[in-house]
Amino acid sequence: MRIYVGTYTKGGSEGVYVGRFEPSNGRLQDIRVAARLNNPTFLTTDPARRCLYVGHDAEGGRDGMVSAFSIEPATGELTLLGSLPTHGWAPCHVSVEATGRCLVVANYHGEAGPGSVAVYRIKPDGTLEESALLHHVGAGPNPRRQSCPHPHSANIDPTNRYVLVPDLGIDQVVVYRMDIARAALTRAGAAQVEGGSGPRHISFDPTGRRAYLLNELGNTIMAFDWDAAAGELRHLQTLPTLPAGFSGRSYCADVHVHPSGRFVYGSNRGHDSIAVYAADAATGRLSALGQESTRGRNPRNFAIDPSGTWLLAANQDSDNVVTFRIDPAAGLLRPTGDEASVPGAVCLHMVPESGEGGTGG
Repeated sequence: MRIYVGTYTKGGSEGVYVGRFEPSNGRLQDIRVAARLNNPTFLTTDPARRCLYVGHDAEGGRDGMVSAFSIEPATGELTLLGSLPTHGWAPCHVSVEATGRCLVVANYHGEAGPGSVAVYRIKPDGTLEESALLHHVGAGPNPRRQSCPHPHSANIDPTNRYVLVPDLGIDQVVVYRMDIARAALTRAGAAQVEGGSGPRHISFDPTGRRAYLLNELGNTIMAFDWDAAAGELRHLQTLPTLPAGFSGRSYCADVHVHPSGRFVYGSNRGHDSIAVYAADAATGRLSALGQESTRGRNPRNFAIDPSGTWLLAANQDSDNVVTFRIDPAAGLLRPTGDEASVPGAVCLHMVPESGEGGTGG
């Protein structure tokens, strides 16, 4: 199995890296530069795994770009197909819907401040065509971080009919209906969260009936029922991601549901840990199981392999990717002692080869 790694290039990083992940022992090795880009902070593949799509900054500037690369099946080598502007700054999340015809980018910033959501048509050869740009309106109570909208991710729901966009700046998860044929989004509603929470990433369970939202500023995780018929999130529960008594500065980052649906994981940057929860199959509610150190600093992103055996945490500020074994009965994490050196690692995307399953950052 291959892993593509997005990075911040402010330090020693050169761009996108590719390595080989061994599912038998959880080791990440043979890491090399795959594409030289400025701050390739999020990446994903199309469903057929023919192309890699990367959100990054323009060379020598802050303007956002999205680039398409073809993947050489035998080696994983990347060939640039083309790049387009995202019409925003800091493109922090990229997703492709299940038919492989539409791509959505969340721009955290815009030139005048507010971020945006950019939509692209994916052509048969894998290249992109601009289709739409959407803007949110509003602000939150945190004057430093919430003076305007900041879309932080664009997540396709399991029915492939909606895109859910957690907006850190306005404390909402904005829900869009997706028209794949037109590569267009139409606002369907929004779920409001507590003021100052700063929603960031959301992940669905395998049934498609539950969703779990991580709030960056509030250091909380929220459980929701997802009504795909109505396109509505219905709040079930809110829990902290940090241990009681922790008084340092920390911000949530990434959230993933275990392939079994029995466990949910969220990363804490500052506390530098993965928060672990058990999910009730009948209700979707969570029970906190504790936090596990990521053995590094600033775990912005992590990934769970398709078998649910391994969790890999990308520690941005300590330049390492650390492997944990997941206890299949309890969901707890045990460090294996294996770690790989990747400068400024901020996004992990697993790309299975023939006969393997799939998951990503």
